[in-house]
Amino acid sequence: MQYRKFGKFDIEVSALGFGCMRLPLLADGSIDEPESIRLVRDSIDRGLNYVDTAYPYHGGKSELLVAKALKDGYREKVFLATKCPVWNVKTPEDFDRLLNEQLGKLETDHIDMYMLHAVSGDRWKELQELNAFEFLQKAKADGRIRYAGFSFHDNVTVFKDMIDAHDWDFCQIQYNYMDQTNQAGTEGLRYAAAKEIAVIVMEPLLGGKLAKPAPKAVQKIWDSASVRRSPAAWALSWLWDQPEVALLLSGMNAQDQLDENLEVAEYATPGFLTDDERALVEKARVAFEELAAVPCTGCEYCMPCPFGVDIPGIFRTYNQAVIYDDFKGSGAHYRNNFPESEKATNCTACGACEAVCPQKIQIIEKLKEAHTALMGD
Repeated sequence: MQYRKFGKFDIEVSALGFGCMRLPLLADGSIDEPESIRLVRDSIDRGLNYVDTAYPYHGGKSELLVAKALKDGYREKVFLATKCPVWNVKTPEDFDRLLNEQLGKLETDHIDMYMLHAVSGDRWKELQELNAFEFLQKAKADGRIRYAGFSFHDNVTVFKDMIDAHDWDFCQIQYNYMDQTNQAGTEGLRYAAAKEIAVIVMEPLLGGKLAKPAPKAVQKIWDSASVRRSPAAWALSWLWDQPEVALLLSGMNAQDQLDENLEVAEYATPGFLTDDERALVEKARVAFEELAAVPCTGCEYCMPCPFGVDIPGIFRTYNQAVIYDDFKGSGAHYRNNFPESEKATNCTACGACEAVCPQKIQIIEKLKEAHTALMGD
């Protein structure tokens, strides 16, 4: 196993961490406990020393499963990470209540890496008012946590503001070769690493989308390489090639996934890709983007819509469905995460957006198309 320095601290973490958000399931949707425990322990036996979970994963059952997996001496072999469900924090006292609950569920007296979960700009303002960082410092001082950080979902400007606001130990960002300019992106990765803040990568395979059999246009690019790798291996290699990545998390729910990820983690060291191979990954990224149904660049000239429609958000979700052939996942995201006031059905065909779109997109028709596809109508 390859190990990497964890930011400014004199500890080393395995380049691969076990993410416990997508554990093996039984037919009824519950966690397959024997198989999950076996996979977690197998990964640790083979050198992995970082296990990541969170309060809400698997309906609150993931932390309980992790506690079982780390019995019999396995807890002492790993850095254990979990996250504070900040949406449940209404008063400063809630931080302590939730942390103590998690310590109980995980059956441990301390959590090594503790994060404020899924922080965005608006939530960050609320957390500052609730003295979140003061809580983290107190929990470090009394030994309940060792390192304090946050997981992030917003733009790079908000990310830099958060990085600069406090003396963080680490952070966790969504990052892969398709998300180089999305959320914190490459700019955020390098900004945090330059301040010796350890950066953990989540969604290295974009929820499994980059591990699926590639579209023909993309597979043709992979086939042109002098070294043959699977789509997943290319995605993981691209990340581990970057020295700023302290470790990446993978939700491995099958033996073949674990085996491949451990294999790639052995050879994919910082700087190991050639310039030609990095260019190849960039070609694959462009080829994926060219599959998009709507040539929207997210410039937001169309916003705000007079009637509240989230035009760029809808097109981004629709493009994800088309590019990765994932209408089920993207459709669920559209149905569940977009308020009714922001869905395409609120479009009145006023045409204000089309008049200012630099890409000359027929927005009115494309919104109808996107809504129909994402709703499964």
